[in-house]
Amino acid sequence: MIELKLGEAHLGLLPGLGGSLAFWRLRGRDLLVPTADPNLAAQKNTPVAGYPLVPFSNRIGDGKFSFEGVDYTLAKNFSAESNAIHGNGWEREWQVAQHDSERAILFLDHNPAKGDDPAQWPFAYRAVLSFVLHRDGLSVEMLIANRDTRAQPVGMGFHPFFARSDDMTMQFAASSVWENGPDMLPIGQIACEGTWNFATARTIGETRLDNCFAGWGGKTVLGYQSAGYEVTIEADPVFQHLVVFTAPEKPFVAVEAVSNMNNGLNHPDLLENGVHVLAPGANISGVIRYKLRELRG
Repeated sequence: MIELKLGEAHLGLLPGLGGSLAFWRLRGRDLLVPTADPNLAAQKNTPVAGYPLVPFSNRIGDGKFSFEGVDYTLAKNFSAESNAIHGNGWEREWQVAQHDSERAILFLDHNPAKGDDPAQWPFAYRAVLSFVLHRDGLSVEMLIANRDTRAQPVGMGFHPFFARSDDMTMQFAASSVWENGPDMLPIGQIACEGTWNFATARTIGETRLDNCFAGWGGKTVLGYQSAGYEVTIEADPVFQHLVVFTAPEKPFVAVEAVSNMNNGLNHPDLLENGVHVLAPGANISGVIRYKLRELRG
């Protein structure tokens, strides 16, 4: 484990376990909840507080997609479903490029031509993660570079497990949301109205979500009134979608700033699917910023 410390801020990183977060503590609070998911076998049932989503976010239906006239089949890496999920970055060991007390830079090279499993991803890429600890927050910078000789479609995001409380509120602006079918893949896009509208802060309570929101404004605020603080998530425009998972029986809420919509690789017909086609040597990058604000002065 790599540990970063700055004042009352403390971050634990697990490069060998998918570039994951072990914990994030600030002013005596555990802002994230380390969570083990036995369906994610590569995490070896180890609790993690967050992990990168590269080279795509969320699901690819039945692990299959087509790109530039070629059909591809990915390994189904989530035992509860028949879909490929969350890319392969969380399944791999990341290398440490550098780190000090406040910053760590990790990278992952995936290259099927050099023996990496093409069923994880058929194209060569490099991903870079930069974690910067602040006295009142955390910045996560992500980059994906195409190191193949062919163009490839990519997406990215980050999957943190925020601590849940009985009076926790959530606020963000989005234009639409994707409803899911039984296979948890999007089947229809509807306006964010009624129970889908979080433009005004709402108590999460018994809300149950596992959905991708589009037209996200790039900012989400999680409020913890009884604990006296709130966490703001702000993301660069490349992260144009927001995936939210919450269930009353879980001790966390996952609020994921991501680039591509769920199953976006199978929706090339949608101009705003968030999938980026990278030419050889090209890259995309962006920063997600998490900031704590005290509500009691």
